Amino acid sequence: MGRGTSTYDGVSIAWAVAEYLHDAPEQPKTLFATHYHELTELAQTRERIKNYNFAVKEWQGDVIFLRNLVRGAASRSYGIHVARLAGLPDAVIARSKEILARLESTEAGEIPRPVGGKSTFEPVQMALFAPLERKLHEELARLDLSQVTPIEALNLLHKWAGEAKK
Repeated sequence: MGRGTSTYDGVSIAWAVAEYLHDAPEQPKTLFATHYHELTELAQTRERIKNYNFAVKEWQGDVIFLRNLVRGAASRSYGIHVARLAGLPDAVIARSKEILARLESTEAGEIPRPVGGKSTFEPVQMALFAPLERKLHEELARLDLSQVTPIEALNLLHKWAGEAKK
């Protein structure tokens, strides 16, 4: 919802949809996952809106994502930590932290423009599938998801996870 929009367009659409669903006569139960922290404020003005997040533990500069769903809004965003876990290069993570600090230091609503200068790191082509994982890539390419039952999908995932651990 609102994908590919500006931040303000996206949060506005999400906000309006959340209000619409809350106020609908049918009172639908809805799971609304978002990275827009502004939407957590809706719980203060709409009685049926509740915030939940997954607990995290910060330890020695790392973030450990726990598997406990807890009541309340997340205290902060962990996007850069997730990017690191996803395997983005260290140079990208470091630069992300610099940019985040700069964005957080600006006035609300003001988005600083990029400054000139050459990048301080070499471009890296991230391989989605390493040579040893080519077999998995080929199997995935041949897989017709519309014909796979849930149990078959689970069995394939179990098989691939076992191969990845070897």
